[in-house]
Amino acid sequence: MSPIEIMLYLLIIIVTFFFMEGVAWFLHKYIMHGFGWYLHEDHHRYHKGRIEKNDVFGLIFSIISFLLFLFGTLYTQYYVVAFGIGIMLYGFAYFIVHDIFFHKRVKLKYKPKSDYMKRVLKAHAIHHQKSTPNSGVAFGFIYASRKYQKYV
Repeated sequence: MSPIEIMLYLLIIIVTFFFMEGVAWFLHKYIMHGFGWYLHEDHHRYHKGRIEKNDVFGLIFSIISFLLFLFGTLYTQYYVVAFGIGIMLYGFAYFIVHDIFFHKRVKLKYKPKSDYMKRVLKAHAIHHQKSTPNSGVAFGFIYASRKYQKYV
């Protein structure tokens, strides 16, 4: 593999990672808070247990990422593997920021220090307070507009 190819694959990974925030925003606003509310609703309600119907969305992206790894490797199309890595890294970032830092589905003592993380977590708190099945605010997962800075 040449240095140019490696740089191309790294670029694909990075672009895919950031593109996934847009995909997640779109799906969160129009699918999860639309016809997919049946699966997303328990995420907005208190419930016992660690598993939510909402976890189906993460499972879908995990399967997509796995399939990109699998077929990219089987057919030596490493740019396809790079797309899978980008999706996987976004899923990992989502899990850390959303599931661990905000919802505390894994118990860690974390208190955000950076304004960026405070803003992201506050925007998600506002999302949970103001969002309904067919409307809402702050649909991002690892990015929040600077307009939420005033709440930090």
